[in-house]
Amino acid sequence: MDFFETIMFPFKWLVSIIMVGFHEGLTAIGLPEASGWTWTLSIIGLVLVIRAALIPVFVKQIKAQRGMQLLQPDLKKLQDKYKGKTDQLSRQAMAQEQMAMYKKHGTNPFSACLPMLIQMPFFFALFQVLSGISTNAREGEGVGAMNHEQVVQFDQSSIFGAPLSATLLHGTPPGGNVVAVWILSIIMILAMTASQFITQKQIMAKNMSEEAMASPFMRQQKMMLYILPIVFGVGGINFPIGVLIYWTTTNLWTMGQQFFVIRRMPTPGSPAAKALAERRAAKGLPALPILGGKKADVEAEAAAAAAAVAEAKGQRIQPQRKNRKKK
Repeated sequence: MDFFETIMFPFKWLVSIIMVGFHEGLTAIGLPEASGWTWTLSIIGLVLVIRAALIPVFVKQIKAQRGMQLLQPDLKKLQDKYKGKTDQLSRQAMAQEQMAMYKKHGTNPFSACLPMLIQMPFFFALFQVLSGISTNAREGEGVGAMNHEQVVQFDQSSIFGAPLSATLLHGTPPGGNVVAVWILSIIMILAMTASQFITQKQIMAKNMSEEAMASPFMRQQKMMLYILPIVFGVGGINFPIGVLIYWTTTNLWTMGQQFFVIRRMPTPGSPAAKALAERRAAKGLPALPILGGKKADVEAEAAAAAAAVAEAKGQRIQPQRKNRKKK
């Protein structure tokens, strides 16, 4: 067993245990053991377990992303301070000040990647489990927590005539429908990449402040917007259909999760924050300091939202001085 196999061994067991657990639960309520839909639901159950366990990490990711976006004006000032200075001492001083800034605000660029990084071992483990299904079935072996009988069941299972262990690039196992494999694989690859693109796009379009939109960080985000879907799309031709089901489901979860966060807990100063302030003003609700937003920003957003609502109703709002004393 090589080093990579040694590292992946516990993840393969955990992935297969969760799948077997869902499979046995589904068969207990009457679903056929060898049905491809039973195993498909088991894979979806695996996604639900992993993503539910990652919710605390996702919350940290949101805070880190929000912190990075709010930090952009200070980072730009730091970059302007050292602009044109290419000597070693200046680069070192800039790096130290940048790290101190991250520490002060409790964020760093890597925190935003945590959920993806944590998911990757489970993704590779599932890829190894499903990729070895046909070989293990022929050799009379199990894989992870799946015994040989379950391996054979999975190897022979299919949905819409496409075996779950089939891949677009490496062919279809005997008895499978090649056309069904191609159609289902292409549809799921498109769904996987589209959901990845939409998730990133809605963050950029709705949940970034003006300062963040004008920052170098935004250029990186734009690159990732197009690079990630391409990477997953090209990689998808190597994935078994079972892995495509997993990754499409987890991307849809991420898309829905981001939609909820952007609508309910937007970044201060972003279009989504202004839209939330307008909705609250229209309902007569007080303004909220949205997760770390400054009081002045919240009051400004609330005033702008109230003015927009009043204007829509045909009312005129009297201007007030900013330094007017409260009675």
